[in-house]
Amino acid sequence: MWLWLPPLGRAVGLAAFAVLALAAIVPFVFLRLPAAADALRRLDRGSGVRHRPATTIADELAVTPKDPYSLALWRAHVERTLAAARAFKAGWPSPRLAMRDPYALRGFVLIAVIATFIAAGGEHWRRVAAAFDWQGVVLPANFRVDAWVTPPAYTGKPPIILAGMHPGEMTRQDADANEPVSVPAGSTLVVRATGKLDLDVSGKGGVTAEKEKVQAPAGTQEYRFKIATTGAATLYGAGDDLTWAFNVIPDRPPTIALAKDPEQQARGSILLSYRLEDDYGVTEAQATFARKEEPGAKGGGTHPLFGPPDFKLVLPQARTKSGVGQTIKDLTDHPWAGVEVIMTLVAHDEAGNEGKSEPFAFRLPERAFTKPLARALVEQRRNLALDTGARPLVTTALDALALAPEKFTPDAGVYLGLRSIFWSLLRAKTDDDLREVTARLWQMAVGIEDGNISDAQAGLRNAEEALRKALERGASDQEIKQLMDQLRAAMDRFMQSMQEQLKNNQQLARPLERNSRTLSQRDLKSMLDRLENLARNGAKDAARQLLQQLEQMMENLQMASPDQNGDDMDDMMSQLDELGDMIGKQQDLRDRTFRQGQDQRRQNGQRGQQGKQGQQGKQGQQQGDSMGDLQQNQQALRDRLKKLLEELKNRGLGQNGQRQKGQRGQQGQQGQQGQNGTEDLDQAGEAMGEAEGELGEGNADSAVDSQGRALDGLRKGARGLAQSMQQQLGQGQGPGQNGRLGQPRAQRDTDPLGRPLRGRDYGDDVTVKVPGEIDVQRARRIIEELRRRFGDVLRPQEELDYIERLLKDY
Repeated sequence: MWLWLPPLGRAVGLAAFAVLALAAIVPFVFLRLPAAADALRRLDRGSGVRHRPATTIADELAVTPKDPYSLALWRAHVERTLAAARAFKAGWPSPRLAMRDPYALRGFVLIAVIATFIAAGGEHWRRVAAAFDWQGVVLPANFRVDAWVTPPAYTGKPPIILAGMHPGEMTRQDADANEPVSVPAGSTLVVRATGKLDLDVSGKGGVTAEKEKVQAPAGTQEYRFKIATTGAATLYGAGDDLTWAFNVIPDRPPTIALAKDPEQQARGSILLSYRLEDDYGVTEAQATFARKEEPGAKGGGTHPLFGPPDFKLVLPQARTKSGVGQTIKDLTDHPWAGVEVIMTLVAHDEAGNEGKSEPFAFRLPERAFTKPLARALVEQRRNLALDTGARPLVTTALDALALAPEKFTPDAGVYLGLRSIFWSLLRAKTDDDLREVTARLWQMAVGIEDGNISDAQAGLRNAEEALRKALERGASDQEIKQLMDQLRAAMDRFMQSMQEQLKNNQQLARPLERNSRTLSQRDLKSMLDRLENLARNGAKDAARQLLQQLEQMMENLQMASPDQNGDDMDDMMSQLDELGDMIGKQQDLRDRTFRQGQDQRRQNGQRGQQGKQGQQGKQGQQQGDSMGDLQQNQQALRDRLKKLLEELKNRGLGQNGQRQKGQRGQQGQQGQQGQNGTEDLDQAGEAMGEAEGELGEGNADSAVDSQGRALDGLRKGARGLAQSMQQQLGQGQGPGQNGRLGQPRAQRDTDPLGRPLRGRDYGDDVTVKVPGEIDVQRARRIIEELRRRFGDVLRPQEELDYIERLLKDY
């Protein structure tokens, strides 16, 4: 009650309480202690025995004790009284309070005191002391109390401003009347006060004060609280109490699940596709493995040398809220390859929550060895790695493999290496020695099977892994460039090794399937250049996606049989690229001509109004120079088209259908399409000539129309040329060019980079998810501006914290 009353009310209430207290104390002045006679009378009244026996015990003999008759009568009286005393009872107390309190208000007061004592918590003395505060809290004129909640940085949510206090606009809150504020779990409540105030802040429920002492600037007080669960915080000492209530939004654990079953790639790698989801974003994920116990197997007596092949998963973004990711991992060199395992995907968020997928049982992919000795070495390696108890059997097997070297191991280097491994296994004393033996067994088996290509493939995978880690941690441009150079060198070595293997062993080459696409050195160079540009421009997510596509393509490479038409397809692709560049330049030239026509009409209107001869001559000269530049550009573009048409006609593109008609009856249409393609390009060249003449005459409007016809002809010609190339791919004439590598695919209407073939309209390609150069440059400028502002120490701390959260992923 004292907290609710104003200062004057407290003074009046305290005076009334004092008067009532004195009135209650007055009866104690007339209080006396009961005498012995009062106690005896209480016994007589409570016992209910007649003749007042308790009082009789206190009687004394009135006559002299020398009279025998009187003395005998007294003794008989005393004996009878003592006999009656056995029935004495104190009886029930009878305070007769109902006469003084007929409505039992004393019980209500007692209950109210107990209830308020419990509700007060740690405010007992403060509530009592409020009765003596007759002046109230005197607030300074320049005081201010601000409060806000800062969510954890990983949530990406902005701070929440709470109601505070300042002169002229004081906000008063009540914990029961205010709506609780919803905040993420782990948020920080900050209360800052300026001015000479004696404040105190206490938390309730899940709102607890931080243990570290807060270092606030001079003249301010600052309190910080961690909000773990639902609770409240109350501010004291600034007039009326100010209470903030909070509802906590829990941070749910992430979810991860397989999007489809694991897929084995052409070279033995495993492709995992998985779906991730989290309220604030997954920051880390990994695949864990455990061996599947076979029925009847003894699991307690084995001593494996290697643990499970757990590995990290690639995230679609640095902090994935919802998405599908893919990871390619080569586990063929792990001793568990070929073993039945149970795989579980595990995802973590920044708050430490963990989510797991349903266990999935399958057999880990293993590499298929064709040479008997390599197969035998890999088998013994697996036996030794999974159980050291198999060491005697492995030693015997290695010794047996060295029998009759002139028949089974004619290569002296292989024989010597085999004997060296045998003696190393025989002399091994520790598990590390045994692990070294298993590594040598694998190296020898791979060397026997592949030769040098295995080292080149391992180098390529290491270079890809190093680049991926650099992209994840946001490496510098110099480091990215260095890693890209290493990746290019590793890819060149791998491609050269594959070509040498194909040259030395023609049995490995086979014609590709109908639904397959080819990958040339030019395609690989284009992908690597695009990857480097994305990485250096700050588009890390797009660079990781492109790197993942490159890894999948390299894992599925197959050696193709030779084909004499490979050079023709390369030439056609180059001509398509040149034609696409010409379409872009013609479009730009048409736009410039249109703008020049607008400027010409505007300037003619101004000359009509001004009528100044000197200015007219100057403007006419400028227009003539502009038209001259446009005319020269149009002429250069026309010359390029003529040169391209000569190359196409020299290759006999117009007779392409006649040349292939004998092979397949349906290819007569292709010759017509090729003929139509050259005719469209001829028409485009004529339109360019007309536009060139009109530009020379200064007629911009007519030139725009002619350039439009030229642009339409270029597009139709490109479409016809692309369709001709696409039909040649469908006939099987181009899938296996010399030195090319094929990769199976389900669709035939995409190029090696997964984009639609140029047979479609030359417009914006909405299927490619990689951002364009303009978007990447704009994003990079924004990031540089944020970094510049973050380095300005004079900016407010709240703004610097916000910029830091924005730059955390970059």
